[in-house]
Amino acid sequence: MENRVTKLFNIKYPIIQGGMVWCSGWRLASAVSNNGGLGLLGAGSMHPEMLVEHIRKMKEATEKPWGINVPLLYPEIDRLMDIIIQEDVKIVFTSAGSPKKWTPLLKSHSITVVHVISSALFAKKCEEAGVDAVVAEGFEAGGHNGREETTTLTLIPNVVESCSLPVIAAGGISSGKSVVAAMTLGAEGVQIGTRFAVATESSAHPAFKQRVFDTEEGGTMLALKKLAPTRLIKNEFFNQVKALEDAGAETAQLTELLGKGRAKKGIFEGDMTEGELEIGQIASMLHKEETVSEIMEDIIADFNKTMSKLSDLKL
Repeated sequence: MENRVTKLFNIKYPIIQGGMVWCSGWRLASAVSNNGGLGLLGAGSMHPEMLVEHIRKMKEATEKPWGINVPLLYPEIDRLMDIIIQEDVKIVFTSAGSPKKWTPLLKSHSITVVHVISSALFAKKCEEAGVDAVVAEGFEAGGHNGREETTTLTLIPNVVESCSLPVIAAGGISSGKSVVAAMTLGAEGVQIGTRFAVATESSAHPAFKQRVFDTEEGGTMLALKKLAPTRLIKNEFFNQVKALEDAGAETAQLTELLGKGRAKKGIFEGDMTEGELEIGQIASMLHKEETVSEIMEDIIADFNKTMSKLSDLKL
């Protein structure tokens, strides 16, 4: 396939692996890139020194295009951007903040910039800021979510209509069928998080992967809405958050409960009771660990099979 997304990143397939905290190290990202997609390092869970290590290992592991996801609320964002420029990173996906401050600097160093958004309004602002493409992430997605709670099915056509940028769909996408659906709505690429989060090459703890495989329909919910809306698997920590929210807790109380390192505890260290287990709604559709190569092959085959079936449909 050749479209604006594959041309922008110089990749074979318009499939991007989400830059997820505690999952997206160099092993996962390089595997996705080596299999024709675009792998992203998840800088949100890396100290600056660790990010440098992962960047250099990426350079050794793949000659294909790859990038970094940078949450703009990162506490040492200035240092992170310096590293990205010094290490000659070519592609940056920004999220959780306004792209206006950093996009001009990154573009001045010939870096391709993509921003993650949750509304058509933010898509317009991204276009004004000069980004090269947007990831439109629906309510189904794991981890941090938009306050608008707009589903992917509604969000994608709204964003496509509101701006002229290439649109990458995210949220609830895990199969070739869902890639077809996203493209039918006007997206030119997809970003997949949850399915890659439980891939063999993901750095997530085995206990976390198994918990994802055991998650049934309705097993994730949006929580922490007064801080940053986050989709979580229901566990003891989620129950504590829900109890506080139901009681009308203020931001300070939720911040105290969340503390530090809660996502690391769950996703990376494997504490299924007290950890923050971020994952998307499509967790209930995943039942076994697969390599990145197997995932990519399955998505591509399913996409082509679905397209063949659709060619016979008429109204």
